[in-house]
Amino acid sequence: MESILLRIRVRRGVNLAVRDTLSSDPYVLVTMGEQKLKTRVVKNNCNPEWNDELTLSITDLETPITLTVFDRDTLTSDDKMGDAEIDIKPYIECLKMGLENRPDGSVVKRIQPSHENCLSDESSCVWTNGKIVQDMCLRLRNVECGKIVVQIEWINFPGCKGLIGDEAKNGSLDVEASKGLLGVEGKRGLFGVEAAN
Repeated sequence: MESILLRIRVRRGVNLAVRDTLSSDPYVLVTMGEQKLKTRVVKNNCNPEWNDELTLSITDLETPITLTVFDRDTLTSDDKMGDAEIDIKPYIECLKMGLENRPDGSVVKRIQPSHENCLSDESSCVWTNGKIVQDMCLRLRNVECGKIVVQIEWINFPGCKGLIGDEAKNGSLDVEASKGLLGVEGKRGLFGVEAAN
């Protein structure tokens, strides 16, 4: 099955849990199926600014995208600092609307926090610079505190067919010429960020 590419900008963490004596050395591991990508480590900071761009190959809309925050440790295994899932279905619905003539900055859809998603605040899909982006603040689960701020964006490239009718409705996607852009089995992102070990 062909895939589309989704850029995830991991912007920052907010009020992350302390896992060392006074602070933490956090990084984010993004997983989807067999794909694993991670951000850089920010030392001694519970409000880190990563601004890292990671790229996933999406072949199935039902496969969850999980973000797990860890504290990097030197002598012991890294400590988990919570996790969250990105629900891309509202974003994909916006992509299928055909919005080419929208004014820049138009809000296409608003998504409210609920028990079915990890949103901590309202999230909007916005038409900007000829594409749709969605900013979201995700509350971390399985931890005493913390949020993570991310943005998602579909990557268009030559030969991309986009979402095609019934295949898109059934949860599968069709894109031409995307193989090889992520390297061996999607283990390396387009922007040079190394895959997780």
